[in-house]
Amino acid sequence: MVRPQSAVFFFEEDSSIPEHSKPLMLEAVLFCPILQWMSDKLLADGVQRFFVVCGPRFAEEARACFPADADVTVSEQQSDLMKFLNSPDPVLVLPRAALPVEEAGAGFVYAAPGYELQEAWKTKMTNAVTAAELVPGWLPVYGPDTIAELEGLLRGRIVQAHIRGGVRVLDPAAVYIDPRVTIGAGTVLLPGTILQGPCRIGSRCQIGPNALVNSCAVGDDVTINASQVNESTLGDGCDVGPYAHIRPNCTVGAKCHVGAFVQLKNCVLGEGTKMSHLTYVGDADVGSGVNFGCGTVTTNYDGFKKHRCTIGDNAFIGCNTNLVSPVTVGEGAYIAAGATITRDVPPDALAVARARQENKEGWAARRRRMHGKA
Repeated sequence: MVRPQSAVFFFEEDSSIPEHSKPLMLEAVLFCPILQWMSDKLLADGVQRFFVVCGPRFAEEARACFPADADVTVSEQQSDLMKFLNSPDPVLVLPRAALPVEEAGAGFVYAAPGYELQEAWKTKMTNAVTAAELVPGWLPVYGPDTIAELEGLLRGRIVQAHIRGGVRVLDPAAVYIDPRVTIGAGTVLLPGTILQGPCRIGSRCQIGPNALVNSCAVGDDVTINASQVNESTLGDGCDVGPYAHIRPNCTVGAKCHVGAFVQLKNCVLGEGTKMSHLTYVGDADVGSGVNFGCGTVTTNYDGFKKHRCTIGDNAFIGCNTNLVSPVTVGEGAYIAAGATITRDVPPDALAVARARQENKEGWAARRRRMHGKA
């Protein structure tokens, strides 16, 4: 039989799935839905058209398991399925959740001409199809127990594949890598590293120990130490951590330093910007070469709406500064330590926004005498 270029997946009926559960094909193995494991394998094998028999309850989640530009129909309507099958060409049928394992023998996955499937499925779905040919290479998934067994097997294979590609893994048993991850040669993964989602990790990076990188693009020569980075982009030569938290929608420029107990959210950092510790930058556009002192906070939420802060190139933000958004700090400006900035700061200006210090001579001694502590 000619290699199929079309495939049909069958979910369980919506009515048979408990309220807080999902179809088995949407359960994750190493963070990746089983349906995406299946679709990625079929796309690599040249399959071009897909039909997922699925009700509206899980239709959006099912569609998300395929590339945005893939030819995918998600429907439970018989008429839609008959239209999809209206061809003499072979169609691959996957009647249950399965994972691609090369050495698996022929079992329940099969291929048959579209016209034959049309005839067999006129009234209801059946696996008793004339001219069907069993297809090897698929291991069935029956439930959580099977998933747990297969995760161990597949995790080891994924790690070994990256090692063969030039990645160094200090403890393969202590690293988890999503199948959608790509890693450049020369990168080192330390124990406790979790790479989740469609990540792209550059060359010569060091990740870990105890680091989570989720759905990120990471450049070359990046260090991520004991930190979490989610749905963001890190430029070449960045240094993150320890104990930093980069939340979604951040773009961190090349050679930036995001240090201990720093949190970023929905922001852009220019090249060479540094924040060494205890800083929160959210909803901000930050230029290149900016230095953030310890304790800086962009106060971006007024209780009703989020506001953005803009900081120009080479600005210096002193320790314990509050930037009350919306506010703009010009290029080369200096913010004095302890300031609360509520108005724009012009380029190259010094902003001082704190009460003048007053010393009350003898006050402490008088207070101690008042309480009998003299």
